[in-house]
Amino acid sequence: MSSFPLRTVHDVREALLARREIALLDVREEDPHAQSHPLFAANLSLSKLELEAWTRLPRRTVPIVLLDAGEGYAERAAQRLSELGYTDVALLDGGLDGWVRAGGETFRDVNVPSKAFGEFVEAQRHTPSLSAQAVDALLKSGEDVVVLDARRYDEYQTMNIPGSISVPGAELVLRARALAPNPATRVIVNCAGRTRSIIGTQSLVNAGLPNPVAALRNGTIGWTLAGQTLEHGSARQFEPQAGHATDDLAQSRRASRALADRAGVSRTTLAEAAAWSADASRTTYRFDVRTPTEYETAHAPGFQGAPGGQLVQETEMFAPVRGARVVLFDDDGVRANMTASWLAQMNIDVYVVDEASHEALTEHGPWRGPKPQPVATQTVAPEVLATWLADPSSGTVVLDFTSSANHVKAHIPGAWWTLRSRLAGDAADLRALPDAKRYVVTCATSALAPFAAPEIAALTGKPVHLLAGGTAAWIQAGLPLEAGDARLASPRIDRYRRPYEGTDSAHEAMNAYLEWEYGLVAQLERDGTHGFFVI
Repeated sequence: MSSFPLRTVHDVREALLARREIALLDVREEDPHAQSHPLFAANLSLSKLELEAWTRLPRRTVPIVLLDAGEGYAERAAQRLSELGYTDVALLDGGLDGWVRAGGETFRDVNVPSKAFGEFVEAQRHTPSLSAQAVDALLKSGEDVVVLDARRYDEYQTMNIPGSISVPGAELVLRARALAPNPATRVIVNCAGRTRSIIGTQSLVNAGLPNPVAALRNGTIGWTLAGQTLEHGSARQFEPQAGHATDDLAQSRRASRALADRAGVSRTTLAEAAAWSADASRTTYRFDVRTPTEYETAHAPGFQGAPGGQLVQETEMFAPVRGARVVLFDDDGVRANMTASWLAQMNIDVYVVDEASHEALTEHGPWRGPKPQPVATQTVAPEVLATWLADPSSGTVVLDFTSSANHVKAHIPGAWWTLRSRLAGDAADLRALPDAKRYVVTCATSALAPFAAPEIAALTGKPVHLLAGGTAAWIQAGLPLEAGDARLASPRIDRYRRPYEGTDSAHEAMNAYLEWEYGLVAQLERDGTHGFFVI
């Protein structure tokens, strides 16, 4: 019998409809989560709870409802969250099956609220778009065209439309006037599929860009399905000062502020936002929506870096608490207002910081989220581990808790890849491992492995050591590596493979993905909890 209370599907739906705070969390790995989950069930896997909980669930008294598909993960996650200080933790009655039996709508894929919102926007506003064939013909004809890629820069570098420029989502309104100064220049916005190109194109339309603007219909997926060639490894980006000319910036600011006002965005200050973060009765997220480079150069204390385009694209990952308050910061008056205008339309209570000075940006470097201290485990240096592995009689087995993609790319010779969530329970992947006299645990940077170490010790009764500095330290020591998937103790379910990442039936997968996106508006209507609107 569970020691944690149950919340019914009706309870959860009522909270969503009333905009009361609730964190509905699917604690399975990303791939099973992507196969089927409620619309606002954010994925927070049992494997990584300690690394992410205090950032993604900043208020310890927030109402939390956990679900799985009968694996027992929710009960274990509830216990762990309770140990982390959360005081209002419950299980969804019946888990995923209970949701379905109660008539709840389930969704596939990841970042579904944002993708569904993008389809909702296109359906409401009839966002202009052009087919891959039409865009290809324009580019080949020598027409005055600029293609702006709204994805993250690393995604752009993987594959891009020939000649396109990387301008991640929130940068579009700020930069487009400088990148297409002639109002006759046609502007095409693309992403991998549909959402970011729809939101990016509609942003430029909403902001009154005088140029003709269109989305590349179905993004790089559509381009590939049309049999057209993509570039790889491109490095074209906007110049940092693009869009900061006095007239361009003034126009972009006016348009962005007007859109934020129309969407019902509220205003705040850094001081007020700091006070809100200490409020035990309400969750407040604080995000800096500028580029990662700008954020790492200087940012306000307590603000997490969340480039605006990705914040709109992955809203439930950054802010899984529905009903929470979201505060946005920029230093230009454009990016935060544009991002906020979209979040407000996604039924989020959003505020933009006004009148912040650069003197207030006193912190530097990447976001370092708060994390609990793991139980102390004896460490071993990479060089010592190497001598253990060279001696078969030592009985040393290395367990690697990095992502499966990282492991397959490169790992310590002989290391077994394992999912922490499957160490215990019915799966008990430890049974698949060779007999050991001792275990050494590692991951990429020794962030996750320290939390797995005491669990392995308790399950096996064997000595467990932590590789000091993780696999990164092994690599830095110049020790050998191997690649491949020969030693996978767990199935590779830690990450959902996107259809545009390549499969044995790539074209079929891409077409199926597009058909799924087209159907999201109907699913939203059946679900009925979203509260989305379009200005």
